[in-house]
Amino acid sequence: MPTLSEVARHAGVTPATVSNVLRNRGRVGESTRQRVLEAVDALGYRPHLAARALAEGRAPTLALMVSSIANPFYPEFALAVERAARTSGHFVIICNTNEDPLTGRAYLDQIAGTLSEGVLVTNANLQFTDLHVTESRGTPVVLCMWERPNEPPGLPCVAVDFRLAGELAGKHLLELGHRRIGAIVGSKASGIHAARYEGFVNALRAAGVRKNRVKHAADTIQGGYSAARELLEADPQLTAIFATNDLPALGAMHAAADLGLAVPTDLSVMGITDIQLARESRPALTTVAVPTVEVAGLAVSLLRELIESSYGQAGPGEANVPMRISSPPKLVVRASTGTPRSS
Repeated sequence: MPTLSEVARHAGVTPATVSNVLRNRGRVGESTRQRVLEAVDALGYRPHLAARALAEGRAPTLALMVSSIANPFYPEFALAVERAARTSGHFVIICNTNEDPLTGRAYLDQIAGTLSEGVLVTNANLQFTDLHVTESRGTPVVLCMWERPNEPPGLPCVAVDFRLAGELAGKHLLELGHRRIGAIVGSKASGIHAARYEGFVNALRAAGVRKNRVKHAADTIQGGYSAARELLEADPQLTAIFATNDLPALGAMHAAADLGLAVPTDLSVMGITDIQLARESRPALTTVAVPTVEVAGLAVSLLRELIESSYGQAGPGEANVPMRISSPPKLVVRASTGTPRSS
């Protein structure tokens, strides 16, 4: 297998120049860069990643912490992260915590700073104290999809205005004429989906609707199914159900079908996120889309900036904590919502 030094000799440059070209760093003239790439191609050179990590004290990989790889949102987000990371020559390690904080802590201890030079965190049920410890050890951490842009978490993050997403959902159902609306919240009352439900309630209150039935459930199709059945059996006059995520919304549509209700003729259903299943369900699910690909790009870009700087090495709270805010969520109207049956 050819070495980096052999590539350098073949191209007539120094090994450092070859390294800079392959890692897209430093200032290298275009003609020199092309000569190096031709040498790499001619010799069939492939970097030895483990050797590079040992030599440089850093790994060309980023870790992405997810709570459940079985949730179809996370593979979609991971794909977007992987594409963004590849542009800087990084690979991505997916760390599935299975919603277990101890598993997440073990990943941080074993991977951060050794197998990966930075960590991206989605809703992985990790303790902030553990993430601050990871930062203090010199491995940057970025929270993805932080749901409250007006409440900084004290860690670098990319934020999405999910309260606005809930408001858009509530306004859409109200504009269709719905007033008896049930809600399925895919977390505990104080959990990650709280801002989405707050936005929904704010929209209803602004329209003079003071009451709505709500169930807290697992953020799954089955969780949405069970919650929807409970809502509809408790109040058969409901004409719409809002779910704080697409999976519970899809479960609500399944429950409606089992109860003999047509969507949207008898019951309108909508969610938040816009995963692929929302587009492929029948009827297709009305939802509030969040900019998943944009968030992935912003998160990778921010993490790379932190890796290149000394952020976090002085300890948490000693530097301005960066936040990037995505473009706002957007309502996507499909076939699962319509005017209430009473109309």
